[in-house]
Amino acid sequence: MNWKGVIPAITTNLRANGAVDHAALAKHCRWMIDSGCTGIVCCGSLGEAATLSFAEKIAVAKTCVKAVGDRAPVVLGIASLSTTEAVALAKAAARAGCEGLMVLPPYVYSTDWREMKAHVSAVIAATKLSCLLYNNPPAYKTDFLPWQIAELAADHPNLEAVKESSGDTRRVTAIRIACGRRLDILIGMDDAIVEGIYAGAVGWIAGLVNAFPEESVALFDYASRGDKVRAAALYAWFLPLLQLDTVPKFVQIIKWVQAEIGRGSATVREPRLALTGGDLAHAKAVLAKALKTPPKL
Repeated sequence: MNWKGVIPAITTNLRANGAVDHAALAKHCRWMIDSGCTGIVCCGSLGEAATLSFAEKIAVAKTCVKAVGDRAPVVLGIASLSTTEAVALAKAAARAGCEGLMVLPPYVYSTDWREMKAHVSAVIAATKLSCLLYNNPPAYKTDFLPWQIAELAADHPNLEAVKESSGDTRRVTAIRIACGRRLDILIGMDDAIVEGIYAGAVGWIAGLVNAFPEESVALFDYASRGDKVRAAALYAWFLPLLQLDTVPKFVQIIKWVQAEIGRGSATVREPRLALTGGDLAHAKAVLAKALKTPPKL
């Protein structure tokens, strides 16, 4: 499993009636890999996993695996209300051909380290697949601290990476100190990617990549190789778009942006609704400005 580079957390293409559009999903996966991305994460938060059934998640994973073949690994997001279901989902992902798992804390219930460790440990131990621990305290109210991540890494050889989405890039340094080179560190908040790379991150689980893959790959490459002049110029253009990934309606916004550039459908599942009012006006303004002054890569 390669946890380095730009790995899109893909949106889930939906038809107007809300059903998964598997043909469009496969086409989208191929576009991501053709553009230089190094893997696919399906059924994450951006993929509306909370609104997908167990069977739909596995069907999505199978479509992604078939679409990219041996060109790139597919990772399934593992999130559930219960540990039992999360473990079953992890095992089903392995049978579906996934090469990695993105392991989340349980939905809704957030508690102490003893219980959260037991939950993610059960998921990580359920298969031999390479696992990435997803730390997103703003969204899931569970904060995996660096020393706790190190403890998990010591217990589980197949825990190979962490997706850091606390919004504090100092965590990259702290995790590196706690774990050494044992884990790959990836950034999960689009508007912290350059800072995260400069702190030592080697991967990006990206959101706006769903609409701008070539720009995302270029930004990652510039920053990773220390080309700060080009990175700064591209980041300045890209940042207003990347900031759309860190607001409550990021799913609706990113899918709307995709639809506007002709690369997807804006359809979302309830309780999400189509963008209106100020949210739509802001997204329109940001996208219009970006398209008016496209960057030179």
